[in-house]
Amino acid sequence: MARLPKITNTYFMAIVATVGGMLFGFDISSMSAIVITDQYIQYFNNPSGVTQGAIGSALAAGSVIGSLMAGPISDKWGRRDSIMFGCVWWLVGTAVQVSTNGIGSLIAGRVLNGVCVGITSSQVPVYLAEIAQRDSRGRIIIIQQLAIEWGILIMYFIGYGCSKIPGSASFRTAWGTQFIPCVLLMIGLPFLPRSPRWLAKVGRDEEAIQTLADIQAGGNKDDPLVIAEWEEIYTVLVAEREAVQGWRKFFINGMWKRTLAGMSVQAWQQMSGANVIVYYIGYVFLMADLEGDINLISSGIQYALFIIFTTVMFFFIDRTGRRTLLIWGAIGMAVCHFVVGGLLGTYSESVPEGVGGNANVVIKVTGSPAHGVIAFSYLLIIVYALTLAPVAWIYAAEVWSLGTRATGMSLAAVANWLFNFALGLFTPPGFLNIKYKVFIIFGVLCIGAAIQAFFTYPETMGKTIEEIETLFAKGAPPAWKTKKGGSRLDAEIQNVLERKERGEDVRAEAHHHDGGEKGEVAAEAKESV
Repeated sequence: MARLPKITNTYFMAIVATVGGMLFGFDISSMSAIVITDQYIQYFNNPSGVTQGAIGSALAAGSVIGSLMAGPISDKWGRRDSIMFGCVWWLVGTAVQVSTNGIGSLIAGRVLNGVCVGITSSQVPVYLAEIAQRDSRGRIIIIQQLAIEWGILIMYFIGYGCSKIPGSASFRTAWGTQFIPCVLLMIGLPFLPRSPRWLAKVGRDEEAIQTLADIQAGGNKDDPLVIAEWEEIYTVLVAEREAVQGWRKFFINGMWKRTLAGMSVQAWQQMSGANVIVYYIGYVFLMADLEGDINLISSGIQYALFIIFTTVMFFFIDRTGRRTLLIWGAIGMAVCHFVVGGLLGTYSESVPEGVGGNANVVIKVTGSPAHGVIAFSYLLIIVYALTLAPVAWIYAAEVWSLGTRATGMSLAAVANWLFNFALGLFTPPGFLNIKYKVFIIFGVLCIGAAIQAFFTYPETMGKTIEEIETLFAKGAPPAWKTKKGGSRLDAEIQNVLERKERGEDVRAEAHHHDGGEKGEVAAEAKESV
C-alpha cells in the first residue's frame, strides 16, 4: 500500500474511510426492508420471537467479536490496514448470506459480516479522530454517521425494489449488492495515509511528522501548527510510555473515568431505543396499521429524515457542545418513547393472529392514535439524528489517550454491540409479550442516559485530543463545570511564532525515544494516564 500516491485532503480521507460505516448501514436495512416481505416470511417459515431476534441480532454478535479483535490489530498494523482486514470478513459473510439455504446459514453470514462491522465501527472513528484538526473533528467523524445512514437508505430501497422479484431471488439479489461498497472501500483504502499519531506511537517519527504536515499544512513541516501539534503529540506519547502498561492502564488514576465515559456513551446510544425503531420500524408501523407498500415507503421516509437531520448537524456539530447534545437529546427521545408507549397502551387492540399475518406484531391502533405513533416515531429519529447518533461516536473516539485509543475504542464498540445484540434479541419477543411497555422501558433508560451525561461527561469540543486527557486527570473540574473550546494549542502556536521571531531553530523533529518530558504538558499527560 505504501507505494501508491496518498491523497491527504481530510474530507476525502473521511469519505473513503467511512464507507466502512456504509457497510454497517447496508447490513441494518438489508434486514429491515426484507423481514416483512412475503418472500422472506415464506422461505424462512415466518420466523418470530426469539428466532427472529437471533437473526436480527446476529450482526451485533459478530460485531462484539470484531470489536474485541480490532484494538490489538489496529495497534500492530495501523488504523487503515485494520479496516482493510475487516473487509475480508465482509466479503465472506455476504457470500454466505447470498447462498443461504436456511436460518442457520443466514445467521452465520450475518455473524461474519458483523466481525467486519465491529472492526470498522471501532477503528474508523479512531482514524478520523487522529487525522482531524480540533476545530473540525466533529464534522469529520460525523461523516461516519452519515455514511451509515446513506447505507441504510440505499440498501432499504434496494430491498424495496427487490421485494418485487418473486421467490428467494428477491432477498438474495438485495443481499448480493452488499459486495459493492466493500469493493469500493478496498480500492480506496491504499490511497489513504496512515494515522500520524499511530506512526508516532510505533516510533516512525519522520513519517509521522511528514504525514501530519501533509494533512494540516500542505506538506510544510515548518508550519507553526504542525510544530505545535507535533510537540504536543510527542510530549504526551513520552508520558504514556512511562505510564503503567497492560489492562491496568484502563482503570488507574483518571483512566477509569475515560473508560466509563467511552463505554457508557456507546451503551446509552443503544439503550436509547432508537435502533429498535431503525431495525424494526416495519413492525412499529404495522402497529400503526400500515401494511404492504405503504409500510415500506413510510419506513423509507424515516431513513431519509435520519440523513437530512444528521446532515444539518454536520454544519453545527463543532459549534454545539457534546454535553448539551447528549443530555437534551436523551431527554427529547424519552418524551417520544413515552408518547408512543402511551398511545399504544391506551388505544391499541389485540390481534392474536398477527397484524398482516406477521407473528411478531399482535397489537395495533387506528385513526388519530396511529397517526400519533407514526409522527412521534419520526420525531424520535429526528432527535436521535441531531444528538446521540453522531455524538456518541464522536465522544467515544475523543476521550481515550493515544496509547489506549485503538483498544479503548474497541471496548467502547464492544459496549455498543453487546447492547445492540441484547436489544436486537429482546425486541421481537418484547413486542410479543410486553407490547407497548417496550417503549416505556426505553423512555426510562433515556432519562438515565441524560443523568449520567450531566454528572460524568466533561465537555471535549474545541480541544485537541491530547488536551482532552487532562479533563480526566486528578484535580480536573467536575464534568458540569467544563466548557467548550479553550484550547491551549493557539497559545502554543503563538509561542512557536515568537520563538521564530527570536531566531530560534523551530522545527518539527523526530526524537530518540529517551523518555524526556516537556514541563507542565508532560506532567499533566502523565497524571492522566
